[in-house]
Amino acid sequence: MALLAEYALTPDVFDVAAHSSEEVCGLHLQALKDVLLHEGLVRNLRAGEWAKAFDDSSRPWHQRGKELLKKLQTQQRIVLADAAAATAPQTDAQWCAEALASHSARPLAGVIATDATAAPHARNAIVSSVSKLSSAPWWASRSPSLRLGRTLVDYEASLAPVLRHANSLIFVDPFIDPTDRHQYSDLMKILTSLRVRTVKPLVEIHRAAWYGGGNDKRPKVNDVVAALTPEISAAAKTAGLSVDVFLWDDIHDRYLITDLIGISLPYGFGTTRAPNVQTTWTRLGRDDRDAVQRDFDPARRSPRHRFTVKGT
Repeated sequence: MALLAEYALTPDVFDVAAHSSEEVCGLHLQALKDVLLHEGLVRNLRAGEWAKAFDDSSRPWHQRGKELLKKLQTQQRIVLADAAAATAPQTDAQWCAEALASHSARPLAGVIATDATAAPHARNAIVSSVSKLSSAPWWASRSPSLRLGRTLVDYEASLAPVLRHANSLIFVDPFIDPTDRHQYSDLMKILTSLRVRTVKPLVEIHRAAWYGGGNDKRPKVNDVVAALTPEISAAAKTAGLSVDVFLWDDIHDRYLITDLIGISLPYGFGTTRAPNVQTTWTRLGRDDRDAVQRDFDPARRSPRHRFTVKGT
């Protein structure tokens, strides 16, 4: 399962009247909050009509639910999806049907509903009652780490929600060099895949100021700029975005830092054609993600050099 997963929730999950008590509703929402605000996205079904369902003041929305929705919106974890079913939902059961139709168009990690709404879909593994989430395979299989092949196909599949929805993408790897066809040319393909985004993300690349192998770590800014600029420029133009590049004297670890998730990458985005070679990615806690981002904030410490490659 991806380190960042996209779910659909029926509105009654937030409705006190749909649960056995207000306390039970609150406990379920607290459990969802702990996951969604760290490792999840919520699909705003039917081009945003799902979120508008909560404007219905006649339904007793739980206060924790209101707070959760507000935090999800603030963190931009509520993500738009096109209408999928033939008609607009009017009931929670119809919202579940809309979620399933949306899942058919682009797979979700899971659909979360109340007992009553989930019951007709007992044979559909993608639907789970919020009260029985622990027994849903897709919920139980959540993990802070992911084992995957060191291939572009595996990278893109594992990062699909991130590449689709993140508003900032910060690639940290001391060895990034797109002229190294054996290792990093596929990173440029990840950048070019952003061409489908209507709203382009902020993209940064952070790497070492030294260049080449061996133990010589003296800055070679001109060499690095010359090596990076042509390939990054081509990818940026294809994607229709700009890339800010930062060169550092002191850089060791490899990460992908975004506004939605931080991931530790032992091999960065280096790929290999050797068969069955795998790596393990690890999702960072929020504090660690923020700490890494601060480490590479030019307002906090000055890089050896920085430049921008414009693709627009």
